[in-house]
Amino acid sequence: MRRGSTTAEKPWILLFFFFFLGISSHVFAARGSKKAIGSKKPCKRLVLYYQETMFKGNNVGNATAATIANTNGTGLGPFKFGKTVVFDDPITADKQYLSPPVARAQGFYFYDMKTTYNAWFAYSLVFNSTKYKGTLNIMGADMMDEATRDLSVVGGTGDFFMTRGIVTFRTDEVEGVDYFRVEMDIKLYECY
Repeated sequence: MRRGSTTAEKPWILLFFFFFLGISSHVFAARGSKKAIGSKKPCKRLVLYYQETMFKGNNVGNATAATIANTNGTGLGPFKFGKTVVFDDPITADKQYLSPPVARAQGFYFYDMKTTYNAWFAYSLVFNSTKYKGTLNIMGADMMDEATRDLSVVGGTGDFFMTRGIVTFRTDEVEGVDYFRVEMDIKLYECY
């Protein structure tokens, strides 16, 4: 009988070693990426204007959005809780409503807070111009009481293939419940 044993005789030691090595490299990589993203400048930046005209029954030709559920909310408070809107809104490079669109915002939002105005957005910016082709996919909470709100860019196609970043919303103009314009400051941090 031998007194010493080799690591080959104890495979669990090797398994533990490789497991520890894998976990530690993952932790160090995650720490490095967080620091890099925080100090990283965007690889692409766009400032665009999201313009929405709500359908109100007599503006079929101009409307770009319509309430599809709970027109007046659910009655669970004064903040339109449950109201759902689907849209196909023009996106312009400047504040002018009649400027040629550089993209279309296609998706939906719904009011999801009973104590203040807050909407949750999920939409694609669909580009089909001479400058850009493809989509940017955006989602997140629009806390309307805040001066600026950040939503996530969670992917894209074409010129924006698999991109990620942040869209900062700033309400630029509101005309009652019929029309609003939001400045979108789009900062992309992963560009391929």
